[in-house]
Amino acid sequence: MTAAPRARVQRRPVHGVMLLDKPLGLSSNQALQKVKWLLRAEKAGHTGTLDPLATGVLPLCFGAATKFSQQHLDADKVYETSVRLGRKTTTADAEGEVIEERPVTCSVGQVVEVLDRFMGPIRQVPPMHSALKKDGKALYEYAREGETVEREARDVVIHDLELLDMQLQGDEPHLRLRVACSKGTYIRTLGEDIGEALGCGGHLTALRRVQTGPFAASQCVRIEELEAMAEGERLAALHPIDCLLQGYTSVTLDADNAGRFLSGMRRRGAWPDMTQVRVYGDAPRALLGTAHTLAGELIPTRLLSPLEIQQVLESSPAPALA
Repeated sequence: MTAAPRARVQRRPVHGVMLLDKPLGLSSNQALQKVKWLLRAEKAGHTGTLDPLATGVLPLCFGAATKFSQQHLDADKVYETSVRLGRKTTTADAEGEVIEERPVTCSVGQVVEVLDRFMGPIRQVPPMHSALKKDGKALYEYAREGETVEREARDVVIHDLELLDMQLQGDEPHLRLRVACSKGTYIRTLGEDIGEALGCGGHLTALRRVQTGPFAASQCVRIEELEAMAEGERLAALHPIDCLLQGYTSVTLDADNAGRFLSGMRRRGAWPDMTQVRVYGDAPRALLGTAHTLAGELIPTRLLSPLEIQQVLESSPAPALA
């Protein structure tokens, strides 16, 4: 008996941003592909990754929104994490094998002092189990082969480090922390380094991203919720493309200047010098792309195509972000 052929999903242009609360156990790409399938979207990408063991805010970009996903990689992040003290693993998290156990003898005062030491600008050596590449090969690939390669320390900033909960005695000594940090911060490395500074070692047992840039977990939708929605509701759950451009100065062009700008031409006007500008057409109001201004010229950076603009207008009659 031959199996029935699988129904082919009819893809379509979808433009916008889905704020997903990524579940435990899925890679960022697996989560992206799942939502892409649910939306029947043609083109998709994400704004930086979360480990399979991490949950929380994962902005997913569809269609024309993928042109601006890079801007969001630089955003500050906020995480909540649990560090199991007294036990070190190969991966600095619960997925790895335990390689060292030490008694936890630190006091509450020492914990407070150590956490204070990690505030502000710090240097981190990226973990071997990370997607960072060396000589064109991801570090985790070297790690799987039992190889350790030299990594350069990176400068990151811990904006805030809040102690949410603490247990220093018993079978499961741990710290629960809320970390506000710059891009490129490895929370696994931070947890491991804090454990070392306390003299007992440690590894992450839980990690949740509660905010990335302006996006908070309270704004996110879960995959199960998307699965339960009708198709129209899933599309309505998308945020407009320009939610990725919050903090950009808004410039609106008339129809003639909008057409010329879309063809890549610079426009002249009484604008001060600005590095981040989002540009709209006024009739109808629609996002055209991003630009920067210099010496009174509006210079295109990333542009939507006329077809993309038409599709966005057809799919979302709601006005764009002002």
